[in-house]
Amino acid sequence: MKEETRYIFSTGNMFQKDLSICFKNDKGNFYIPIKNTKEIYCFNEISLTTKLLALFSKAGIVVHFFGYYENYLGTYYPKDYLQSGRLVVNQALTYKNNRLTIAKAIVKGIGANIRAILYHYYRHGKVEIKPYLDWLKNDLLRLVDLTNDIKQLLSVEGEIWTRFYGVFKYILPEDFIMNKRVKRPPDNPINALISFGNTLLYTKTITQLYNTHLNQTISFLHEPSERRFSLSLDLSEVFKPVIVYKTIFDCVNNKKITVAKHFDKKLNYALLNETGKKIFIDEFENRLNKTFEHSRLKRRITYKQAIRLDAYKLIKFIMEGKEFVPFNLEAKE
Repeated sequence: MKEETRYIFSTGNMFQKDLSICFKNDKGNFYIPIKNTKEIYCFNEISLTTKLLALFSKAGIVVHFFGYYENYLGTYYPKDYLQSGRLVVNQALTYKNNRLTIAKAIVKGIGANIRAILYHYYRHGKVEIKPYLDWLKNDLLRLVDLTNDIKQLLSVEGEIWTRFYGVFKYILPEDFIMNKRVKRPPDNPINALISFGNTLLYTKTITQLYNTHLNQTISFLHEPSERRFSLSLDLSEVFKPVIVYKTIFDCVNNKKITVAKHFDKKLNYALLNETGKKIFIDEFENRLNKTFEHSRLKRRITYKQAIRLDAYKLIKFIMEGKEFVPFNLEAKE
């Protein structure tokens, strides 16, 4: 059974009708089948009823809400149906006793996947990025191993991303050059794409972790938070190069998305217009659902499934002490 994600871009009302989801706007009624629907993304003002929320809970449908400026507002998260008190206790103890071990594995995973993505460009003539590739290969692991607290480790992680953004000028056209990373709100087209892509990946990870026994508020690299699912931030990090940045590079370099056509001129081109959002989401979904041969499982899986597999790896570490090694693009596991 294929899991489906539904995206809603227009304003309207969403309600239950005859055990189905009905979305009504000025163009009429549109029906969303409950069967196979696991996520709904709302990118505009949507009115809905408590009766519909009850239906979402029963069907296990996660709903993500965004504001007009692509800002993530929050997620309707049905009541946990997979609960394990034993795992929660051990997850909290792991945070207390082995937080740095897991956090270091995540940071190493980020570096490994960035290197795998960038090596493609190096092989195709972008020799200017070699110093960064060498740093990732020769220096990063040593820097991570030398850290003895989270603040030091986060500093190393920050250096990974800063150096990564520094090679964009060799990979992307001039319209998408980044001067610096600006998040809230983005200030140019490349920052807008990064923020939008990262948020999509974060919400995808929320949905994948919903289908495990993990507690999403107990994280390891990011500080546990009362206002966000910080474990989803953790596990999404290693997939950013593989899913978000690979999608961005493909969209921009193949001119699927251009500044002139797909960004809002009134907002200094710092926000995707509706056409741009739809194109990016289509490419993002294609990448997320792309299959590859998993080296250990000996079968084809999607990158979306790989996110959930990382969650299971974390459970193995928490409950059995098995080494946690996040997804590695080069090793395909």
